[in-house]
Amino acid sequence: MLKKMILSAAVIGLAACGAETTAAPQDTKTSTNEVTASKQDITTQELGNGFYMLLGPGGNIGVSVGEDGVFVIDDKFSRFADQIIGQIRGITDAPIRYVINTHYHGDHSGANAEMKETGAVVVAHDNVRKRMGMSFENKAFGRTVNAVDEALWPDLTYSENATFHFNGQTVEAIHTPSAHTDGDSILYFKEANILHMGDNFFLGLFPYIDVDGGGSLAGMIASHERALELVNDETKIIPGHGPLAVKDDLIKTHQMLKIIETRVSNEIKRGASLDDILKKDILADYAEFSSFIDKDNMVKIAHRSILKTQ
Repeated sequence: MLKKMILSAAVIGLAACGAETTAAPQDTKTSTNEVTASKQDITTQELGNGFYMLLGPGGNIGVSVGEDGVFVIDDKFSRFADQIIGQIRGITDAPIRYVINTHYHGDHSGANAEMKETGAVVVAHDNVRKRMGMSFENKAFGRTVNAVDEALWPDLTYSENATFHFNGQTVEAIHTPSAHTDGDSILYFKEANILHMGDNFFLGLFPYIDVDGGGSLAGMIASHERALELVNDETKIIPGHGPLAVKDDLIKTHQMLKIIETRVSNEIKRGASLDDILKKDILADYAEFSSFIDKDNMVKIAHRSILKTQ
């Protein structure tokens, strides 16, 4: 059941490269599917010390509640805005002060407009606002990623890193260049020892690396290494998709991506074509991580990323 839930979230997030209208095919096939999706509940998991994780379709949401108000990381799709705000209101009546987008994809930023209507300031890396305001081709999936309405764009952006002092926390927003996209940030709450990694971390499945959105396999690996400098065995890690994680989970995912990079790189150095590499089934031992991104898709993503960054 958990695997299916993670897969559903990943599939929706994978193709939601802008507004909700660019969602994955199964999210728009029939009105029945749309109705079913709209009835899925957003649920809340308490992490302690005024922190919560909101789960459900789309990317995982982090919430900090305290004397300064509410600090939110990501906000899923627009159609879940009422549920998200309702879950927060079930925790506190304090104002939602900030919403941070970890990257531009619609399953992490789709409710920005509704969040702004509550009075929140939406914050993200410069490239998140840039991506939201442009249309470009996603060659991996043969579709156009359209610019989204300006109401969804972040109000406040930063070029590298930003630090918030909020609810008694030192909150470090750290840009991880060319990782899942070119505008990713990981958010570390120093005193609470909680890290939200956005889609730099997919737990239990192959990740989607948005090469056309400025992402790269090497950058995602580097984002893990930056995160591992911050965490310890007690850190609670919120992945972009999947259940709450710990350091060991991140280490295992990091090792897997490094192995994938090495295997594909070695094949490229031998002069093997992409078709030849696919025929070898070099990720057979990682078959359990297949979802929307299966073994072949993971090889294709790695191959394209490596060639692009050489």
